[in-house]
Amino acid sequence: MSLCEDELTRLRPLIAAEAAAEEVPGGIEAADLEQAVWLRMLELAVPPADPARWLRAAVRREVREAARRVRRELPYTPGRDPAADRGPSVEEQVLGAEQRAAVRAAVQRLPGRCPQVVGALMSRSDPTYQEISRELGISQGSIGPLRSRCLGCLRSILKSGVASPVRRGKAR
Repeated sequence: MSLCEDELTRLRPLIAAEAAAEEVPGGIEAADLEQAVWLRMLELAVPPADPARWLRAAVRREVREAARRVRRELPYTPGRDPAADRGPSVEEQVLGAEQRAAVRAAVQRLPGRCPQVVGALMSRSDPTYQEISRELGISQGSIGPLRSRCLGCLRSILKSGVASPVRRGKAR
């Protein structure tokens, strides 16, 4: 990098001001930000055509990268297992997928209108009873009792692991 000393002296206050303005509390301090940008400038093979503009962009880039790091990093606390904070393991994800598949299969084995009612209740769109009644063509007041019977049937199917002998949504 071959910026002359006069240019570096001229850029020093600019980078200090930019770094102070973009400092992220709890993320990256102005001095660290300034140091990272100087390092990036020294790594350049060819000096930028407009160093002031490049410095401003580099400061913003470093701030974005620091913000990403802050979101990903967790503070270390003794006695806590960092692996527990990573979310479900692959095994737990597979077991969860199997459980969801078993519930979906059991819902399809429900009698009468139960598969449609329970399917609508399990929908990601979270429909209201009014929307469900319109979609299924049943009265809004009958959805609650029908839902209770259907969930009772679903419970018994999931407990037994076999198809329910119950007809027309009536639980025994």
